Amino acid sequence: MISKKLSSSATIWLVIVLAVAFLERLFIIIFYQPVPSNDTPSYRHLAESVLQGFANYDGTRTPGYPVFLALVGSDQRVWQIQLLLGFATTFLLFYIGWKLTDKPWFGGLIALAHTLNLGQLFFESNLLTETLTTFLLVLTMAGMLAWLLSPKFRSLWLAFSLGLISSATLLVRPLFIYLPFFLLIFLWLEPRLFTNPAKLVKEEGDIIEKKPTHFHHLPWRFVIAFLVPVALLLGGWLTFVHNRFGYWTLTTMTGYHLIQHTGNFFEYVPDEYAALRDTYIKYRDAHIAQFGTQTNTIWAAIPEMSRVSGYGFYNLSRELTRISIQLILKHPFLFIKSAISGWWLFWRAPVYWSADAFHIASLGVGFKYAIQFQRPVVFFINLVFIFTSFSFALIEFLSAIRHKPPPAPIRFTHPAPHAFMWMLLGNIWITSILQTLLDHGDNPRFLVPLQSLVVLWVAAFILQLVIHKHAIS
Repeated sequence: MISKKLSSSATIWLVIVLAVAFLERLFIIIFYQPVPSNDTPSYRHLAESVLQGFANYDGTRTPGYPVFLALVGSDQRVWQIQLLLGFATTFLLFYIGWKLTDKPWFGGLIALAHTLNLGQLFFESNLLTETLTTFLLVLTMAGMLAWLLSPKFRSLWLAFSLGLISSATLLVRPLFIYLPFFLLIFLWLEPRLFTNPAKLVKEEGDIIEKKPTHFHHLPWRFVIAFLVPVALLLGGWLTFVHNRFGYWTLTTMTGYHLIQHTGNFFEYVPDEYAALRDTYIKYRDAHIAQFGTQTNTIWAAIPEMSRVSGYGFYNLSRELTRISIQLILKHPFLFIKSAISGWWLFWRAPVYWSADAFHIASLGVGFKYAIQFQRPVVFFINLVFIFTSFSFALIEFLSAIRHKPPPAPIRFTHPAPHAFMWMLLGNIWITSILQTLLDHGDNPRFLVPLQSLVVLWVAAFILQLVIHKHAIS
């Protein structure tokens, strides 16, 4: 009887979620249109190179999104496929929320929170990497949850698929370079590191601790199956970039990204680089006068910096990498100040959309007010995540030092959800730190693929507190 009720409840919630997600995207197709960005032409250029066998691929971006564009075709078709990926992401989040808590209504609310988030919905119409990255990242999380929850699902094919999808994610968005190696920790160690080595059982109405008889370990064949696609995709791309351009990096743009930080204190560049220093400062000051920030100055300064230095595009990037590293080592506090600023921007929850993309102007006005209402709500959720996740990690750390189980409100009785919460926490925090260390540009965009996972973590944490309070009342 219970299983039938659960199945019926899950079906009802799934129908509601998919109906809302479908109608939303139907509305977007009828009244909205695809929105190119300043980066879209460069992706299109690389997509053409992909179709020519990577003959003229310039290495400025990883190949994930250009390959996607090459396979899908026109902007109109890319837009439609991205809307379909958003629809699929909604379903995956329903599955994650449901299985994580064993509550279909929770999965339904998490899925609705994603699909009704205008920041997510409108980004599906932007011809940029975020929607594809979001889908691949959530698909990876769904696969990891299935692995942790159900030993019967563990197979060489699932391990291989997780390695493949996580590698594809980093090739679409190189910020996720850490992802396969981070996931391997959870695949390999399973719940061992994430729960107190005692399980709670009931005996005559009392809760007592009992030592588990064994821990599960990941057989080496699963490790190998997971790492094969990682080695082929990541290793293959790194080898391509090195052989073609002489870099052991994911792209040839490292110097141009680092100067987004070091450009703030480029006055400290030694005189031996005076031509590059003075040229950049000239462009930086003009950029600040116009926009109030030095961010993205480099893109206008590249031609003249190349001319005065004699460096081509790739060698200039290499030289700026060397200069920037020297500046960071000599002036670490200036770099940290810039990095902290970028980290804070990461959580600001912007909505990337265009009122002009609506076929009916009044709709743009209406959505403007809806966005003004929604943004503070999402930003507040992000702040709650920062506070609760830090508290969660600190309490667990102190409990581990004292060799005591953590307090019941944050302790899941089953190790798999607990491990999954740790995986979400680590994934979000690593991304937030890594994105600001590597670049100081459009930092808020870097959160877009993770925004719904932030909401999931906060909602699951609060649910756990409510369950505990209800249990003791």
